[in-house]
Amino acid sequence: MTNPKYRYYIGSNEALPYRSCKSKRYITKIMFLAAVLRPTYKENGEVLFDGKLGIWPFTYQEPAKRKSKNGDAGTIVTKPIESISKVTKEALINLVIPIIKQKWPASASKDISIQQDNAKPYISGKDRKFKEAATSDVFNIILEQQPENSPDLNILDLGFFRSIQSLQDEKPAKTVEELVNNVTQAYEEETFEILDNVWLSLQACMVEIIQKKRHNNYLLTHLAKAAQRRPGTLPRDLQIDEDLVKECIQFLITCGMIGELDQLMLALGIQVPF
Repeated sequence: MTNPKYRYYIGSNEALPYRSCKSKRYITKIMFLAAVLRPTYKENGEVLFDGKLGIWPFTYQEPAKRKSKNGDAGTIVTKPIESISKVTKEALINLVIPIIKQKWPASASKDISIQQDNAKPYISGKDRKFKEAATSDVFNIILEQQPENSPDLNILDLGFFRSIQSLQDEKPAKTVEELVNNVTQAYEEETFEILDNVWLSLQACMVEIIQKKRHNNYLLTHLAKAAQRRPGTLPRDLQIDEDLVKECIQFLITCGMIGELDQLMLALGIQVPF
């Protein structure tokens, strides 16, 4: 709902904004499920798809039990779901998969991978109900986990959620309904350039991880994406040195990491004979 600390710039004749809550240790929070893919656009900048599939709050509605300053008894109020362990599978099956099938281009391959982070409430890709929904209508959707100890290999946490948060903070919220509307509006207002920039940052992180031999002790590379995008010189994909790829392949073979090698080859779209 708010942050414990805010910085305000006010004039000499202005009063400090008044903010209050029951306890800063228990500020109202809502979890959201968001799904994105990389935006597609032409060389002239025409957007074919902005990459945003949808964002859904984990909330429920019930009538108020007693009268308050927010309304009479019986007024329908929105409340956050405290534990999402039992609703993540239904959300993935009933919300994410249908929107993918609805917005997926008819001419594109129906083999799709969904990457989710390693939070405990999430389900396994072997779940029976998920597999039934994911393999219907000629689609073949598989569920993969975010690599362990790799926080930068998640598009949402890498920068997209932070960008949404900055837009949402510009709109004050006093109720859960207002907070949900503000986050949803911020999601819709986010431009495709921001999301595409995060995908490039993801590629830069992957290159750094390869250079560091799978370690995460690296500094994120600054690509000056905005400066390159203005004259149209921003690359669609980052290039990786061929010698670095060969060195990484040899490292994985030496360490006996055949599974990791298969994932690397799949990500790079190349095959290596054994």
